[in-house]
Amino acid sequence: MQRLEDNAVLVIIDMQKGIDHPKLGRRNNPQAELRIESLLTSWRQTGRPVVHVRHISRSPDSVFWPGQPGCEFQEAFLPLAQEHVVEKNVPDAFIATSLGCWLIMRSIRQLVICGVVTNNSVEATVRSGGNLGFGVIVVADATYTFDQTDLTGRHWSAEDIHAVSLSNLAMDYAKIVEAGQIFNFI
Repeated sequence: MQRLEDNAVLVIIDMQKGIDHPKLGRRNNPQAELRIESLLTSWRQTGRPVVHVRHISRSPDSVFWPGQPGCEFQEAFLPLAQEHVVEKNVPDAFIATSLGCWLIMRSIRQLVICGVVTNNSVEATVRSGGNLGFGVIVVADATYTFDQTDLTGRHWSAEDIHAVSLSNLAMDYAKIVEAGQIFNFI
């Protein structure tokens, strides 16, 4: 991996209180939050830009329904005044938001993405970022997902879903790295 650009942005996706709700089930990467916190600390220390993405659900039964505690950022990921917040209503942080314009106006070309859910909001945002021509890096051990049952009733572990999602992204959309690799290039 090459050195990160001085204005490489850290994009933290959906690190809200609701993501810890038991109804979401078993997850992988139990240390992901610690890695995201370390990334955030490093970004703040170097003065690089940070974007916090918050999902505002359109579904009343969602853990991210507006006005509920689950919609709020987790304490460890509260944005500072100078950090940009993007609110989205669909998994993709580029759709119907100002994210793309915000990045372009600041001549930001490199995105480092972490957060949740690997095969949903992370994957949707990474695909759009790659398609829009941004250099996208996904921090694999700073993202996670949940066990899932497919349409045929087959159970898939969070580890398998995570691995397949990252493999899909690595084909055309992003470079996949571990947090340790990022720290070597800050």
